Amino acid sequence: MPIAAFAALAMLIATGFFAGTTLLAKALGGETLGLPVHALQISQARFVFGFVAVALVLALMPRHRRALPAGTRRPAWGLHLVRTLLGWLGGALLFAAAARMPLTDANALSFLSPIATMLLAIPLLGERVGVWRWVAAGLSLTGALVLLRPGSGVVDPAALLALGAALAMGLEGVFIKRLAGREPPQQIMLVNNAMGAIIASLAVIPVFYWPEMAAQWLALAAVGVFMVSGQILLLLAFARADASYATPFLYLVLVWAALFDTMVFGVLPDGASITGAANIILGGLMVAWREARLKRR
Repeated sequence: MPIAAFAALAMLIATGFFAGTTLLAKALGGETLGLPVHALQISQARFVFGFVAVALVLALMPRHRRALPAGTRRPAWGLHLVRTLLGWLGGALLFAAAARMPLTDANALSFLSPIATMLLAIPLLGERVGVWRWVAAGLSLTGALVLLRPGSGVVDPAALLALGAALAMGLEGVFIKRLAGREPPQQIMLVNNAMGAIIASLAVIPVFYWPEMAAQWLALAAVGVFMVSGQILLLLAFARADASYATPFLYLVLVWAALFDTMVFGVLPDGASITGAANIILGGLMVAWREARLKRR
């Protein structure tokens, strides 16, 4: 299969998995699968079952492929801890938002995270941001304002949860950038999911509920497996194709989310959802385009 076609197919499936996690979070957080499951417990499942999935994948890989490259540094435990805490917080907020609002809106607001990463990289990494990327940030933030629907007089608390998720994941992106330059992907994924399983298991203690339905257990396990499967496919796509080619496919998450919301919950995206998501997508694509040009230089 040609490299471009493989990358496109990998991204298509990966984005379906990512949107699938929010679909499952909405089903678990509501009453679709029995008694509602708290977002902290869904986040725990994401990391616990995610760690099991990563460990199994590494165990089944040929020894020469799972071996760490020569010269690999020891894990930067401090960076991993902060990155994992932010990822756990962002995921929990996103799952809570997905249970309370249309999936398209929740996912669209979470796509503000690249803009947050860009803005936070200025003070934290000393990066310079040019005019084009400021324009992109303005477009995306305008889209977020549309999704907040301020004209209704009341801002949906779920939208604020999704904005919090975007901010946490945007800050996480700063630490991912620092880790990606010093450690191989398999080490980063294993450490992240192991740490996340511990953090999420401690955080869920006050609200833990033992599901009595098999469907709930299957859905919780699927959250972790879907997330890790999407991450692996994402890594494969970016390893075989330029980021400027693969990045735009990430926004297929919104197409999957709209499709899932319509098919499962009968929720159609309205004009505000489409307009807001379009602005956020355009802003994100402008950031990706600008970063690709800077890398070529």
